[in-house]
Amino acid sequence: MRARRTIVKIDEDKCNGCGQCAEACVEGAIAIVDGKARLISEVYCDGLGACIGECPQGAITTEVREADEFNQAAVEEHLARQGRQPGAHQHAHKAAHPPFACPSATARSLEREMTPAATHQAIPSHLTNWPVQIMLVPPTAPYLWGARLVIAADCTAFAYSDFHRQFLDGRVLLVGCPKLDDAAFYRTKLAQVLGGNDVQDIEVVYMEVPCCSGLVRIVTDAIKETGQQIPLTLTKIGIRGEVKERTREEVGAKRE
Repeated sequence: MRARRTIVKIDEDKCNGCGQCAEACVEGAIAIVDGKARLISEVYCDGLGACIGECPQGAITTEVREADEFNQAAVEEHLARQGRQPGAHQHAHKAAHPPFACPSATARSLEREMTPAATHQAIPSHLTNWPVQIMLVPPTAPYLWGARLVIAADCTAFAYSDFHRQFLDGRVLLVGCPKLDDAAFYRTKLAQVLGGNDVQDIEVVYMEVPCCSGLVRIVTDAIKETGQQIPLTLTKIGIRGEVKERTREEVGAKRE
């Protein structure tokens, strides 16, 4: 049966055949054929985009189009034929994450010694994770498990001068732009992050400009999609750098 849904799209002109996406696709939907990554069957692709953060060439995105519906039973049969164990990926974030082909996108936790000799900065960084872009963060990154998240519009760190000390202490940062980037991809990617990592709470930091409120809607929809209830703080930053508004709420279904 075909339906209109989100599915992976591969730009073969950008693809260099490194194979990182094929390794990252836990459903086995991607294979390297004639030196290029190919989606071998629509029924194997769940459209969540775990492979996107693994691509060093930016050759993989998602699109909404008519496609065969995702079929979990077909995926399990496909993996069994390959000698891969279905479901073995479910807690992969608890193990060491394999390196990316691109060093700039390797998931890592950042440990710092807060001493004068360890930094030339007047105010030390509080950043605890890398990468930070929603597009690049692997949903199975170890630092996401049990995390307290800050999901911030990327302009906020420039507008609010005390961003690190106010928002990052003891938290994991994800950033993006709801106006310039793919909102549908953000929603599915964040639902995957929240659904698989027992996230404790979220603070959304966004600008007062109208388009930036889209980040609030994206995060709220992602929480609801997981069926969980996650405490949510919404912090609106003014273009002059002040906190304009801060509210707290519970979104989604109650946790069992």
